[in-house]
Amino acid sequence: MKNILVTGSSGLIGSEVCTFFSDQGFAVHGLDNNQRAEFFGQSGDTRWNQQRLQQTLAHFEHHELDIRDRAAVRELVKSLRPDVMVHAAAQPSHDKAAQIPFDDFDINAGGTLNLLEAARQHCPESPFIHMSTNKVYGDAPNRIALREEDTRWEYDNPAFAHGIAEDFTIDQSKHSLFGASKVAADVMVQEYGRYFGLPTCCLRGGCLTGPNHSGVELHGFLSYLIKCNLEGREYTVFGYKGKQVRDNIHSLDVARFMWAFYQSPRIGEVYNLGGGKSNSCSILEAFARIEALSGQPMKSRYVEQNREGDHICYYSDLRKMRHHYPDWDLTKSLDDIFKEILASWQARQS
Repeated sequence: MKNILVTGSSGLIGSEVCTFFSDQGFAVHGLDNNQRAEFFGQSGDTRWNQQRLQQTLAHFEHHELDIRDRAAVRELVKSLRPDVMVHAAAQPSHDKAAQIPFDDFDINAGGTLNLLEAARQHCPESPFIHMSTNKVYGDAPNRIALREEDTRWEYDNPAFAHGIAEDFTIDQSKHSLFGASKVAADVMVQEYGRYFGLPTCCLRGGCLTGPNHSGVELHGFLSYLIKCNLEGREYTVFGYKGKQVRDNIHSLDVARFMWAFYQSPRIGEVYNLGGGKSNSCSILEAFARIEALSGQPMKSRYVEQNREGDHICYYSDLRKMRHHYPDWDLTKSLDDIFKEILASWQARQS
C-alpha cells in the first residue's frame, strides 16, 4: 500500500487531502500538533477534525509533531519514506505574524526547509506539494488599475481579465511578515526542485475554504463570516468599503489538483490555486449571499484602516493549471461553498 505524509493534517486542506488520498487507497500519515489552538485560542482548535479522521479513515495514523523539530521530522520521513508529501502546516495569519515574528518564520520557512531536506535525503523521487499563498505577491496587485462597482472593486486593465498569473512580480511590495515567511518557503520549494531535481510545486492559494474550516477572525474569511452570521456576531470590515474581492476555492478541488500533480509531477513548478473570477466575491457580496441563505441579517462594523498588505482585488488566473492538467477543473461553485459551510456550522452547533 502506498502512503502519504500530510502536514497540518487536522486543518482545512490537510484533512481534505487525508480523506481524498485515503479514498484512493493510500495509507495516510497525518502530522499535526494543534498549533492553531495556540495561535487563535479555543475557536481555532482542530482536535475535532483529528478525531474525525481517526474515526472515519481506515488507514490513518496521527503523528503529534512540530515541524520545527528538525530531528523528529527527519526521523519520521526516514521511517515512512512516503510516496508523496503534502505540506499544509503553517502559521497562517498576517496579524498574528507581527505579534510572533520568530515563531512565524521558524514555522513557515524553517519548518518547510526541514521537510524539504528530509525529503531530499530519504524520498527524493516522491512529489513534494507545498501549500503556499497568494500573499507572496504582497500588495503589488493593488497597483493594477481598478474600477469601483456597486458591490466590488474590479480590474480595469484588460491584461488581468483572467486574474493574476504566476509571472506576476513578488518584489518591491509590502507582504506582511507572514507573506515574507511564506515567500522564503515558496522560493526554497522551487529551489529544491530546480537545484536538486526534486518533483516539487508551490500552490499559491487564494481563499481556501470548505465545510471543515475552523474559521477565526484572523484567518478563514468565508468560514468566519458565515459563523458570525449564524451566531449574530458583529463582523469587522477593514477598509476598502467592504468591496475587496477574493476568489474562493473549495478544499476538495485543492485536493483534486494535488492528486493530479502527484500522478504527473513536474520540477519546481508554481500554480496560482484559487477559485478564479467565477468563484470570486467581495465582502458586501458575501454578506448578501449568506443573508439570503440563512434568513438572518449580517451584523457588521466598518473600520477605515485596511489590514497591512491586504489585497483590494485578487483572483487567480487558472489558465496555467488547466493547461498543465486538462483533466482538472473546479467542481464546486460559490453557491456550493456557501451552502456547505453553512450546513457544517449548523451541524457543529447542534
